[in-house]
Amino acid sequence: MTMRRKIWRLTIGLVLLLLLLTFTPFVIPMGAHHPHLFGIPYTMWMGFAEALILLALTYLGTKVHPGRDE
Repeated sequence: MTMRRKIWRLTIGLVLLLLLLTFTPFVIPMGAHHPHLFGIPYTMWMGFAEALILLALTYLGTKVHPGRDE
């Protein structure tokens, strides 16, 4: 298996892991209705972080996609 294919599969796995983590208490704290960080809701900070991570993974995925050379 080539290095690009390994990175492609790793990218897919990381995206799926991030999607699963989105609905865990790590992102949505249990029992807390208004957690804030610097006056901005914690869930909004996590949304920003997830969006940036997904953007980076999408960019990486476009560079290592197996069908890119065709």
